[in-house]
Amino acid sequence: METKSRSIRGFFRKRDIFESTQFRLTLLYSGLLMLFLVVFIAVVYGILYATIYKDQERELESDVEMEARNIEEYLSYQNQKGGLQFSNQQTLVKDVDQFFFYVVNRSGELVLGDELIPELRPDLLSTISAWNPKRNEILQETFQMNFSKRKLKEKVKERKEEFRPAHRTDTIRLMIAGHPIIYHGEVIGTLYIGKEFSFAYQVFKWLLIILLGLAVLFSGVALFISFYMSKKAMIPISSAFSRQREFVADASHELRTPLSVMLSSINAMEMTMDVEKEDYTNKLLVNMKNEVKRMTGLVSDLLTLARSDSGTVQHTNDRFNFRLKAEEAVSSVRAMAKLKDIQLHLETPETLMINGDSQRMTQLLYILLDNAIKYTPNGGEASLSLIMKGKELHITMKDTGIGVSPDDHNRIFERFYRADKARTRQEGGHGLGLSIAKWIVESHGGTIQVFSELGKGSTFFIRIPVIDK
Repeated sequence: METKSRSIRGFFRKRDIFESTQFRLTLLYSGLLMLFLVVFIAVVYGILYATIYKDQERELESDVEMEARNIEEYLSYQNQKGGLQFSNQQTLVKDVDQFFFYVVNRSGELVLGDELIPELRPDLLSTISAWNPKRNEILQETFQMNFSKRKLKEKVKERKEEFRPAHRTDTIRLMIAGHPIIYHGEVIGTLYIGKEFSFAYQVFKWLLIILLGLAVLFSGVALFISFYMSKKAMIPISSAFSRQREFVADASHELRTPLSVMLSSINAMEMTMDVEKEDYTNKLLVNMKNEVKRMTGLVSDLLTLARSDSGTVQHTNDRFNFRLKAEEAVSSVRAMAKLKDIQLHLETPETLMINGDSQRMTQLLYILLDNAIKYTPNGGEASLSLIMKGKELHITMKDTGIGVSPDDHNRIFERFYRADKARTRQEGGHGLGLSIAKWIVESHGGTIQVFSELGKGSTFFIRIPVIDK
């Protein structure tokens, strides 16, 4: 079978901690810039709305109040007897900014009025008849035109009016204000004045669209600036971590040689010793040997993680029977399980041919089995299950151990993290096994999850996409 060497990125492209941090910084910076932009747009729009739109409302309120006073003065001058009677229809001249004005008596009958579009009079009267205006109250209504602009222009020309709407659409939007007409302390009618604000409405509509368009444009600019700023901010951090990572890798590599020499020397001393005569010395050598092995394992794990961070770890894509690897791993740890009277089970198909890095996948099984045996009390159980579902390999490691609290489910995969530090020291762990397991799984494009409850054991569930040919 042909073996191909691949880098870790060939297996799985994963955003590392620096890219994740830079991504979060980018979102934070861009979020702040966008928040400032939204506040700026809201303030600008609000100021324009207050200065233009509200100004028209105030002007309309002033006009209707002033015209109502003029009518009251006219009635007093003509010495009317409590009625709304006008000898001349031109007594009130409609302002060029007004769309209509109506004088209505107490019975709701139109006494005097004029409008730009006579065809809209029934709709206008219907609107004001159902409205009882209060002081400083503005009514906004929308009316639809049922005739062409050309016809409108002809009508305006025939009437020789100076009023020319600045903007004309099929929809007419009016502001309407009303004011009571008082004669000798008695309300004898109401004056209604309507002012068109279709143009202002369209201006604010297009202004909002323009501002939103600018917001989208500047959001892209904000993202670019934020990305640049976050990248600059990460440079010293990334540089410091790179130097630290190189130091760990170099130190781990240099420590392997003296540890190997120490282990070989201890083995040689054991071969030349008389165990029965030198019992105390033998115990010292056994303790030294165990500590050297533990240190060798720790250094090996540190070197593996350091190389994985640098992306220089080379993977092989072998085709192998994973069942045989699993049987070898279970057989190797069975003696350790027997010392704690733990029942160890393996469930796997007769043949489980997969493609992957056989060495790393076997290391994954050792980590899972070692973790299960360490944290399972005497007399417990641990079972390893390997099955293929479609093109995915499912690995399940279940034990009846001490379990993990929900708060620690995600953190147990962090380096050097130990949920129960006192128990871990007693068992001899150093908090790197599950970190390496997660790296192996993710380097193969898979996922690892833990389901656990304190005092009821843990279940590690792994899904790895593999090519089954």
